Amino acid sequence: MVILLTGATGFLGFRTLEKLIEISDVEKIIANGRTLKSTHTILHEKIEYVLGDLSDEVFVSNLVDKVTHVIHAAALSSPWGNYDTFHNSNVTSQTNLINAVSKNQIQKFIYISTPSIYFNYGDRWNIKESDPLPKTFVNAYAATKRMAEIELENSALPYIILRPRALTGRGDTVIMPRLIKAFDEGKLKIIGSGKNIVDLTSVANVVDVILLSLKAEGKALYQTYNITNNEPVNLWDKIDLILNKLGKQLPKKKIPYFVVNLVAKIMELKSKLTNKKEPTLTKYGVGTLTKSLTMDVSKAKNLLGYTPKMNTDQAIEEFTSWYLENEKN
Repeated sequence: MVILLTGATGFLGFRTLEKLIEISDVEKIIANGRTLKSTHTILHEKIEYVLGDLSDEVFVSNLVDKVTHVIHAAALSSPWGNYDTFHNSNVTSQTNLINAVSKNQIQKFIYISTPSIYFNYGDRWNIKESDPLPKTFVNAYAATKRMAEIELENSALPYIILRPRALTGRGDTVIMPRLIKAFDEGKLKIIGSGKNIVDLTSVANVVDVILLSLKAEGKALYQTYNITNNEPVNLWDKIDLILNKLGKQLPKKKIPYFVVNLVAKIMELKSKLTNKKEPTLTKYGVGTLTKSLTMDVSKAKNLLGYTPKMNTDQAIEEFTSWYLENEKN
């Protein structure tokens, strides 16, 4: 196998690289990203880093020469931003990759999508891949990721689409660090009842299912899969656990959801009318901290043979140990 791994310099990407180099059938990995970071870079004879923009059609065309498998993990992921920028990063890049690898008789295209497409500002339980999606997506990120899914579904390529929920573990520079930063700035408070139940996913489990997808055949192909730890947890209990492991204490005072949501609406309106920058609070951000969302992973278990190996507490321990070590450095 000659694998193109996009997003290779990010959280999921570098953790995937760690495992790909151990597979004897993998001859070479083209590791694409934008910027190399010392904490997320792996030096190995099988890995060739090729930095560049996937929205550049010529760059992508040259990138996929001799590639047999694609793992497309790159994306612009943010609750706020210009729609055209999201479209360029998430849809145009997908179109370029599909067009380029279609000439290679590609054996498999694995796309890392998002369960953000399920979010509708309400509590949702045991969502199946086949359940109806919201008529209007919550933000440009969710909308363009779904468009990218459709691009792949409509292609002639053998594909697998994965929707992993809230990745946690060693190497996370986004979700948990943002919460820690908000706490350090005095901006993190329990919103609503603090009893919302969610699914989280160890990054190690997502890597496992990517490896399973590389081997998948028959009915397992041309499918979309929810991926979680399959153990719904109280979100605020786990945030509290993370902070405690870092020597911090989450304030127990709760703020009503409607108050924070109203502030988020005002901040969003102000941003749209002025500098367009991401406000401190967004409605989506508030919603993810207050609403329950769990997903059914039985399809991945049945067709891919997926079994979560790392639970949420283990992933949190893995993250906090890594975070403390890298914070010192």
